[in-house]
Amino acid sequence: MYTTNDILFPHEAIAALKRVRGAAFTALVERVLAQPETHEDTIAFMLMMVRLNGCMACETDSYRAMRGCAACAQQTLKRFKGEDEELLELFERALSDVRKWASANPNSGIIGSTV
Repeated sequence: MYTTNDILFPHEAIAALKRVRGAAFTALVERVLAQPETHEDTIAFMLMMVRLNGCMACETDSYRAMRGCAACAQQTLKRFKGEDEELLELFERALSDVRKWASANPNSGIIGSTV
């Protein structure tokens, strides 16, 4: 009856979002999936989804938690009224936050971009 739930948006749910939005968002998902879990892009994407989905307020016995993180995230993205470019801006904000945190915590194990 219950799915296996994570406390926050899990890495495993990212692949389920690949074709939920347009080409720009699909490209972002593919970029993130090409990186390891500890890469700043991956962590930033997960942070963006935590913020969009409202994961911090999710209760394990709620309807959306019972459906699972991937289904919740898909529904959130389908209901998002903005364009893909707005989602990319949210990602860039999350990436900036991750980079700031990683620079203040150099032993965090977060892999940065080599760009």
